[in-house]
Amino acid sequence: MIMSCGDELARGNKEMPSNEKLSRLTPEQEDCDNVEKEPKVEEMDEVMEEIGEDDLNTILTTEIFDEIDKMIEEKEMSFKDPIMMLKRAGYWKVLKYARIECFEDSPLNKRFEEMIIDENEKKKEEKNEKFLIDICECYLLLNGRFDSELFSVCIPCLLKVALNKEESKETKKERDIALFSLSNVRYRCIDKELYLNEIKEVIQHYQERHDLTRLAYQSAWQFLIDRLSKDKSLEEVIANELHFAREAARELEELVRNVNWKRKDIEKGEEKEEKEILIIRRWLFSIHNSFIFCKLWNDEYVGLIGSITGVFRAFKGYNSGICYQCRDLEFVLSKKTDVKIDDLLKEGAIDLFMVEMKQTTLKDGFILTSLWFLMNIIMRLKVKEKEEMEAAKRKGTKRKVFEWMEEEGFEDSIVSFHEVFDFMNIKYDYFLSEKFYDFLVNA
Repeated sequence: MIMSCGDELARGNKEMPSNEKLSRLTPEQEDCDNVEKEPKVEEMDEVMEEIGEDDLNTILTTEIFDEIDKMIEEKEMSFKDPIMMLKRAGYWKVLKYARIECFEDSPLNKRFEEMIIDENEKKKEEKNEKFLIDICECYLLLNGRFDSELFSVCIPCLLKVALNKEESKETKKERDIALFSLSNVRYRCIDKELYLNEIKEVIQHYQERHDLTRLAYQSAWQFLIDRLSKDKSLEEVIANELHFAREAARELEELVRNVNWKRKDIEKGEEKEEKEILIIRRWLFSIHNSFIFCKLWNDEYVGLIGSITGVFRAFKGYNSGICYQCRDLEFVLSKKTDVKIDDLLKEGAIDLFMVEMKQTTLKDGFILTSLWFLMNIIMRLKVKEKEEMEAAKRKGTKRKVFEWMEEEGFEDSIVSFHEVFDFMNIKYDYFLSEKFYDFLVNA
């Protein structure tokens, strides 16, 4: 039921479970003015930070969206009334990587699409720019599917907000949410004329002035990186003009330093994620996409390998999801032929896999990734170069890897896994010769 913004909501909220508090907060709009809404938004943020993806899916339901749409249809509330709460709901949905599919098929979503078109087509003197921004942000945040025809309205509209360089508190908030909304437009083909010059300006201005929050800066990069899957011509801009690897490495290191490691849930190894950790997750996703879709490689990426290794070590024992992302990234790197094995060794990637493999068990699900990582390295070291100088370099690298593994006692661990493959029902145990030295030295 839709409630007023009186004291009734606050009564008993401290004892109420997070998901029940949120379900009471979400639709509560019709009697609130902007002054009253602000505390409710803050309360909603506090609740949203506590809950997980599953709870979010049980709260943001078809019934809630249909109820809001019905009240708008029957003129029991203005379309403008639920905007703020819906925007915050979408914000947390995107930040927590939740998928609220019921919104995509709801009449409320269709209403958003119609309102965006109607508002955009009004004459300049009649158009409500703030309302258009709000409904574009709601539409992009709550959706997983989009009407691509609306990109020509939503993307320029929100980039205009992101380019507003005023320094007021309100303007900064508006820039942040606009960029964050754009970051949810995943893997869609978008005409470069709609965004490229503007998103470059946003990123370069931050690099000079640091006038965005870390989440907003990551969002600008995520929007750009996600275009790579459809447009390879962006590689030069991303890698060499805007220096993605350098920026990602710096941001990861800063975020790790800012994590509150003394929080009780972190100390206990529980995976409740504060905002810095959620932003780290987003950077790791964007880095993964850059490794997959960007073929260019420069020296700045070498430093990024070390930063990823550092994130893994920082979160080991605290957050298995972050650690999995780091392992997956370095596994991807082991297959990229333009990534030097010397760099993987120097930046700790090989060490990460080998040390973890010594400590893992059959139940950890990490053995296979480690062995495939190792096999990627081995098979690359077996490739014979035509040029004598390159062949000498390869043999030198092989010797270096072998001596390091021998010194640390890793070859015994690897050979021991050969004996358990039948138990694991794995078909490719022939890759792991018991004469492991042959792979590294005699190829």
